[in-house]
Amino acid sequence: MDEPPEITRRGAYGKGVRRRREILDRAIEVFAERGAEGTSLRAIGEAIGVSHAALKHYFASREELLIEVYRAAEERSVAEDHLPPDVSVVGLMTHAARRNHGVPGLVQLYSTLVAGALEEGHEPSREFFGRRFAQLRAVLTERIEADQRAGRIRPDISPPAAAALIIAASDGLQTQWLLDPAVNLEKSLELLEGLLGG
Repeated sequence: MDEPPEITRRGAYGKGVRRRREILDRAIEVFAERGAEGTSLRAIGEAIGVSHAALKHYFASREELLIEVYRAAEERSVAEDHLPPDVSVVGLMTHAARRNHGVPGLVQLYSTLVAGALEEGHEPSREFFGRRFAQLRAVLTERIEADQRAGRIRPDISPPAAAALIIAASDGLQTQWLLDPAVNLEKSLELLEGLLGG
């Protein structure tokens, strides 16, 4: 007896989700080996054993694939390296930066995608990072407000402005680290934490 159409659709959907995840897992490995520059959608497909047409079925463009590679690599990294309890607001960003440095090519991919988001014709990146920054600012703002109530951060500081500053410091330091690995990101962020302290 044939399966009902809705069961068939669910089964096909589940297979599609698994296949998409397999493609992303292999694409993360390829990106870690080759980096973002010069890695076309066709070249990624060849490297992971997927036809260009099949890859286009799951990802509309190279940009969309790279955004999903970044998202998947970050999610995997977060799942494998949990935040320590009672981490400070700056400590949260320090931990995230340290974690990102542990994934080959992740900081470079992030920087490449953010730079692309500023250019015309890169709406997927602009939308992804615009939303991501807004969510991160909201999370950090809440933490700063809680730290102010607990006396850990100065009460005369604007939480939204401080949140934007912490993100800017973390991202800017990671860019400097890409250019010069001698830049000590953790020490610089510790200094910022001291300046914000209550």
